[in-house]
Amino acid sequence: MSRAALRVSLLLPLLLLPALGRASSKSDNDQKHGGEGSPHSPGKGHSHWSYEDREHWDTDYPDCGGTMQSPINVDTARTIFSPDLRPIQLSGYSLPANEKLVLKNNGHTVVLELPESLAITGGYAQQYRAVQLHLHWGSLLAPGSEHTVDGRRFGAEIHVVHYNTKYDSFKEAMVRPDGLAVLGAFLEVGPSENPYYQEILEHLYEIEGVGQQTLVSGFNIAGLLPDNLKLYFHYNGSLTTPPCYQTVKWTIFNQTMKLSRDQMSILVNSLRTDDSDLLQNNYRPVQDLHGRWVLASFQTTLPSQKHTPGSDGSAATAEGHSSSFHAGDVLAVLFGVLFAVTALAFLLYIYKHRSQNARLDSPTKSKVIYTAASTENTA
Repeated sequence: MSRAALRVSLLLPLLLLPALGRASSKSDNDQKHGGEGSPHSPGKGHSHWSYEDREHWDTDYPDCGGTMQSPINVDTARTIFSPDLRPIQLSGYSLPANEKLVLKNNGHTVVLELPESLAITGGYAQQYRAVQLHLHWGSLLAPGSEHTVDGRRFGAEIHVVHYNTKYDSFKEAMVRPDGLAVLGAFLEVGPSENPYYQEILEHLYEIEGVGQQTLVSGFNIAGLLPDNLKLYFHYNGSLTTPPCYQTVKWTIFNQTMKLSRDQMSILVNSLRTDDSDLLQNNYRPVQDLHGRWVLASFQTTLPSQKHTPGSDGSAATAEGHSSSFHAGDVLAVLFGVLFAVTALAFLLYIYKHRSQNARLDSPTKSKVIYTAASTENTA
């Protein structure tokens, strides 16, 4: 190997580093853009689909059989830490008591309609206006959150639905790739009553039947969500009920909300379906990721260091290091391979050089006398 070739082999890893870094950055950025949505459209009443027939939703609603469906299981060992995910910022969420909100039983869940003055103003690339919020739950015997974390299902789940302000209405936005944003949080049984959820739960007896509705005094809607809006999981998915449009940017907060045991009992035992049965287990099973990435605004722990999800009021602990195989790991492997190739080339060069010297020192050949270069032949 010539000295020029040796220099190229030694410089190759350094020359490739910038290109690899740019590719890694582009890959991360590409994963941050996409769509999120909400499970129920406001203003629509009861429709013919049911949770008992959820395996056949795609017959009447083709999108329900798509590859970007929600909910999902968040495998914290495979989430990708993204420092570019900023804290969620809310605006207008504290409503005066004299503002009345419609609370209704639509046959699938309890829905609280929200004024458009509520908005997401930070954490997303664009602003999103609120439309409604609703809940998913199980029964007294089993939990009923839609999303799960490391395979664990929580007691219940709240979804606050928003649409992109670039569109004129929720109806227009819900079919656009960047149309919807949903904030989700898990609910669990805690030691005391939650005053914010009580603002909703104390009215459920008034809307027991499908289609019934009542008015609720305004309150701080932000109290229904965790205090810490910095820690969350983010992915692109769909509405979790028909028509299952794949237009939702999901934010699932890490911190869980606590309700008293009596409050959870009221939630799962108050509403009725068309058949006068208790409205329970109104959640969709988790869907396949189909290669989608789940981002995290914080570093999740290694599997050996993980806490039980929710045991400390969070879906996953926010300390430690991510165990997923990131772009940096790929870069390290490529650099190692290039280094090994360079080292091998260097060893071959040394071996060849020594072999040539050995032949020159052989007594059967005349020795070459080294002569310093003169000024003339260096000009």
